[in-house]
Amino acid sequence: MTTNTRTAVVTGAGSGIGRVVARALLEAKYQVALAGRREDALAATADGHSEALVVRTDVTDEDSVAALFEAVRDRWGRLDLLFNNAGTFGPSGPPDEVSVDEWRTCVNTNLTGSFLCAREAFGLMRRQDPAGGRIINNGSISAHVPRPGSAGYTSTKHAITGLTKSLSLDGRPFGIACGQIDIGNAATDMTERMSRGVPQADGSVRPEPTFDTRHVAEAVLFMAGLPLSANVQFLTVAATGMPWIGRG
Repeated sequence: MTTNTRTAVVTGAGSGIGRVVARALLEAKYQVALAGRREDALAATADGHSEALVVRTDVTDEDSVAALFEAVRDRWGRLDLLFNNAGTFGPSGPPDEVSVDEWRTCVNTNLTGSFLCAREAFGLMRRQDPAGGRIINNGSISAHVPRPGSAGYTSTKHAITGLTKSLSLDGRPFGIACGQIDIGNAATDMTERMSRGVPQADGSVRPEPTFDTRHVAEAVLFMAGLPLSANVQFLTVAATGMPWIGRG
């Protein structure tokens, strides 16, 4: 089945940034596949929307990811956008206190999961008619600078930048654009603790400002709305007062 309507996949769509971005895409008349581990949370994101497709997905599992994109192809015939968003903060603490299993879980979710989704999206976009599409990877301020005790998360987010650059280059012959959005302190359940105080580079614990997640959705919509002849390679959106510029 082919369609002139734009289609998108959002991973980690059951909560937080993924939920807000997925709903914004639906409001913008995209057909959106909502991917995540919890089907009930995905259904809550969809909220009965007729153009939402709920697909329970484990991004660390190759077969599960393949099934997600097969469902998109069967339902809509093509894919125009992947928002590669699923991720976890992973273990926290000095490196010698981080277990190897925790490290691997973080890498499998944040990096391998992003690769598996990008791999499937790339293949679909490359072979569809007309070819092309856009991949937007969710990086982080941690793709630039670390927080204390964040070796796993920071390493994977630095690696996402390398993945973004490789996808951007490898996608050129096929009309596939890839960019990265780096988000700092968007207000979600995962960042709620920031209002109570988080460790700083100087050893203190201080609260940090956050900003409304809808601004992330607006940024993603801007990136997604460009023609494939133009690309936002990297975009940073952060709380104005967060300790990033001058961090440490």
